[in-house]
Amino acid sequence: MLDLACGRGRHVRWLAAQGCRVTAVDRDALAVEPLRGLAEVIVADLEDGPWPLEGRRFDAVLVTNYLWRPRLAALLACVRPGGLLLYETFGDEQGRVGRPARADFLLRPGELPALLAPPDWRVIAYEEGWLAEPLRHVQRIAARAGPQAPAAPLQPGLQGLPHPDRAAAPGDARGHS
Repeated sequence: MLDLACGRGRHVRWLAAQGCRVTAVDRDALAVEPLRGLAEVIVADLEDGPWPLEGRRFDAVLVTNYLWRPRLAALLACVRPGGLLLYETFGDEQGRVGRPARADFLLRPGELPALLAPPDWRVIAYEEGWLAEPLRHVQRIAARAGPQAPAAPLQPGLQGLPHPDRAAAPGDARGHS
């Protein structure tokens, strides 16, 4: 399993504790140093350096709170056929409530499912919307690599939080964004 842009390794630690063999990649050598012994650690600048995973394939790839579009094709190529991609990062409205705010680091509406189109991918689950604690706008997707049976229709809204500029209507517990 690959955790790309893993930071201090919250997911790496959990995955290793579950018995997964994990490869952890991040540019911050100090942050990943404590992960040695739990995972294969690769220190690499994913944006300005050479791609550190050329030719490697993983059963699962996890990415959270990271987006660098010039590397998306290389990232997707790391998921072996039949493997799983789990990706969650900030959506385009995030800049209204906090960082990141630059469009370069924010997903456009529906960008993840558009990127993972059949027949090369099967989207298993997709959500886009607002989450609390801290308040943030995200897209998250789970997708399987390779041609497979069609997935269930997408349900593209997160439930339970109002749009930050609109109060939920009285009695409306859904508060869709």
